[in-house]
Amino acid sequence: MTNRIEKHGLQVAAELVSFVETRALAGTGLAADSFWAGLAAGVARFGPQNRALLAERENLQTQIDAWHIARRGQSFDAAAYRAFLTEIGYLLPEGPEFQIDTANVDPEIATIAGPQLVVPVTNARFALNAANARWGNLYDALYGTDALGDLPQGGFDPARAAKAIAWAKAFLDVALPLVGAQWGDVTELRAGEDLAIHTGKGATALQNPGQYIGHAAQGEKRQILLQNNGLKIVIYLDPTDRLGAKDPAQISAIHLESALSAIMDCEDSVAAVDAADKVLAYGNWLGLMRGDLTEEIRKGGKVTTRRLAPDLLFTARDGGALVIKARALMMVRNVGHLMTNPAILDRDGREIGEGIMDAYITTLCALHDLNKTADPRNSATGSVYVVKPKMHGPKEVALADEIFSHVEQVLGLPRYTVKLGIMDEERRTSANLRECIRAAKSRVAFINTGFLDRTGDEIHTSMEAGPMLPKGEMKLTPWIHAYEDRNVDIGLACGFQGRAQIGKGMWAMPDLMAQMLATKGGHPQAGANCAWVPSPTAATLHATHYHRIDVLARQAELKAGGARGTLDDLLTPPLATGNWNPEAVQAEVENNAQGILGYVVRWIDQGIGCSKVPDIHDVGLMEDRATCRISSQALANWLHHGVISEEQVRTAMRKMAAVVDRQNASDATYIAMAPDFNGLAYRAACDLVFKGRVQPSGYTEPLLHQYRLMLKAEST
Repeated sequence: MTNRIEKHGLQVAAELVSFVETRALAGTGLAADSFWAGLAAGVARFGPQNRALLAERENLQTQIDAWHIARRGQSFDAAAYRAFLTEIGYLLPEGPEFQIDTANVDPEIATIAGPQLVVPVTNARFALNAANARWGNLYDALYGTDALGDLPQGGFDPARAAKAIAWAKAFLDVALPLVGAQWGDVTELRAGEDLAIHTGKGATALQNPGQYIGHAAQGEKRQILLQNNGLKIVIYLDPTDRLGAKDPAQISAIHLESALSAIMDCEDSVAAVDAADKVLAYGNWLGLMRGDLTEEIRKGGKVTTRRLAPDLLFTARDGGALVIKARALMMVRNVGHLMTNPAILDRDGREIGEGIMDAYITTLCALHDLNKTADPRNSATGSVYVVKPKMHGPKEVALADEIFSHVEQVLGLPRYTVKLGIMDEERRTSANLRECIRAAKSRVAFINTGFLDRTGDEIHTSMEAGPMLPKGEMKLTPWIHAYEDRNVDIGLACGFQGRAQIGKGMWAMPDLMAQMLATKGGHPQAGANCAWVPSPTAATLHATHYHRIDVLARQAELKAGGARGTLDDLLTPPLATGNWNPEAVQAEVENNAQGILGYVVRWIDQGIGCSKVPDIHDVGLMEDRATCRISSQALANWLHHGVISEEQVRTAMRKMAAVVDRQNASDATYIAMAPDFNGLAYRAACDLVFKGRVQPSGYTEPLLHQYRLMLKAEST
């Protein structure tokens, strides 16, 4: 039984009370009683609104289901469908043109384009790594991955190092071009008021001398600070280093400004189901905001302490001091409107909305950054950045805006201190995106597409329309292209350029960096000024795309070119046509079953919300609840329409459970699913498919939370 303490009518888990009163409030000047009174007022005010909006989701879905059922066997009529969605209030009329007026937005969000990390805030090591991923060594990123075409084989390989150095210097030729020379020709660099560059053929210079902005030195070790497209580059010179000693110019490393921002995630990548889990998440976020989060790392018999990186100090060209941020700008992703959490019960004994709880407590934690009087600070402009996922339409965005206005009032903050990130990952939001932005036009600082959640919602919303294409083929259909293009076009039309972020989704294959380098340049080319990457190394490699593509200039081109993608394309379900190939169907079933099991077994048994999970071909993929949602909804759809049978799915689940057991055989903490197939994790995975059609919006959270809580109860 949870030990609870009454706070203004709320029944709050004792460990959460202790965290708030002894840690989060300490040093803020806020009284505990005032905070709890404010939270209680917020729960009483917003809880009923939240529940009413969730009921509206279900009501709209019921009407959409009935519309499709009544038209079974007929060809899809886009015009009739749009008229129907307008009639029931799913599609809303667009108001007059407008521009967002969000103020005090940090440059990492507003004016500089670059990679973004998303990490589970419950894992302190991952959170610290992400915060410190603002800078990365390009030599290391190239040498240690398949970016050069293969993988290192162990031990130092001089030939491979030479290949990495050649690649990096060729990159400098693009980012920092020289007059009549290449970086591979450079033999000497001397920094002062100007940057002197020499080659074997004589002196040269930067084509744009303004790219040189500063320098630093520690004895023989020197650093040169440059920038391109707003992103900084540091060239390290060290004659005592293994690489620097052999380099004609003594270049030992090239560091790129990499992860400009990082989302510390309380949502899809964590498994937080009760007060203890929430305190862990809030505690790590508090440590990041205070700047004192640490984590001991044990490796090879040695213990090291990981902590947040200090700012970097340089001398500017005019001789003055130049302070450069070493940490990514940190945002926090709260939970959406759907889930509740037993950490707090309301006056009627109901679990309160987890997103409401997150809003008050994560902003409270961020007060510690806002109250700092000296660097390093997270936000130089005095803002708090909250990403809000899984909202359905403008009313839900308006509720989030209203909640944060009340949070600011309770915490004594100026209105619009909290900046809102709107995840464009639900169908009703992408169809009404302009009005969603309008609902938070003085607070919004971010919109971002998420193909996986968006596809999961596409399948669920159109469940009764018919069987869907295999999920890989959906990427070739008109709706996904309309979705991605409209997100950029609408953001630009609403004034995001130079004021807010337009983002793209995750590269999910952390071991395939050569492929990422070859393809992910499409994101900045599409006008996105950030895109998600799965690791600090990936951030460094992806940063090279933003040096090659001036995103602000590209956005100007897109604005001049007019809108792309139509609403009819966006709303056309990706329905399958033609005959079904039994072998292809079976392969798709097994692929989805394996992905679900590989993710769910770690979620339920180990409380791991996001990890690199081997797929059916043993290729590591980043999996979270979004990937699980699309896989479970895909199988639920085919089951519902008779493409596959229940026994076919159960056979595939048993077969793939054995595969997942093999893939995790080296994990001493892993609990095998085969041969009994009756553990909680296995049952949860099956329920996600067999009960998937009736889950709210097709989300995986309710079932995952239910089974994780069951396991925790059995363990006590």
